Amino acid sequence: MYHATDFVLPPTRRGTRTLLTVHDLSFVRAPEAASPALRRYLNGVVPRSVQRADHVLADSQATKDDLVALYGTSPDKITVLLSGVNARFRRIEDQAALDSVRRKYQIDTKPYFLAVGTIQPRKNYERLIQALPMLPEAQRDVQLVIVGGRGWLEEPIYATVRELGLQDRVKFLGFADDSDLPALYSGAICLAFPSLYEGFGLPLLEAMACGTPTLSANVSSLVEVAGDASVFVDPLSLDSISEGLARVLTEKDLRAALIERGYAQATRFTWEAAASRLLGVYQMLLKG
Repeated sequence: MYHATDFVLPPTRRGTRTLLTVHDLSFVRAPEAASPALRRYLNGVVPRSVQRADHVLADSQATKDDLVALYGTSPDKITVLLSGVNARFRRIEDQAALDSVRRKYQIDTKPYFLAVGTIQPRKNYERLIQALPMLPEAQRDVQLVIVGGRGWLEEPIYATVRELGLQDRVKFLGFADDSDLPALYSGAICLAFPSLYEGFGLPLLEAMACGTPTLSANVSSLVEVAGDASVFVDPLSLDSISEGLARVLTEKDLRAALIERGYAQATRFTWEAAASRLLGVYQMLLKG
């Protein structure tokens, strides 16, 4: 048996049972967020790989639904394999630890919204940045901290910061050490995740496990992952994003409810459950 874990199934020997993981179909659902060359490649190779594979793993029910709707894949050929939350993601209450991480990444003492993900159009950073100066004047003394490596088609994101004069309020950290992420989540007002499309959206669960409220786009897998533990916004609406940020910033009862629901939601996603489900798929294919 051969398991291709990232979209593409290479040639295999005759008689080899094959399993293919498809994380998302963002290059179809949000084509403007992928480079033309990558989009052409994936549009050619992924449908063929899905057709050839004996079975397919999808990161979420939303990705499974996309495989059925866009490629005509039989639902019986697809198993949803949900990710889990690493146990290191937990609330950090030690103020010295929080302050140490702020100093390490040169984050000043202002409250901050946190965004986590590669710097690329699908993460919707341009609109998130544009929503900041739309906050009510009394709530504008906040900053946006973005954790993620440089990706593609990212220059308009940096240009938006310059055009709005937000260089002092939007901070790009680049990659952060994995060990620092729990403190970065714990120190944030909320995780802002207004992505245009996601195959899963693991940062939502990581933030929830750290007791951090979340704001999420109301699209693709994100509704499925966030459950009732997030403020949902229309990712195409600046008003919706800004109003969502303002609610998380000012409504104490809402924040408390999101934190409580978030802890509960995060416990529903474990790597032990994922491993057990994957083992079952392997066993099914080997018996096949």
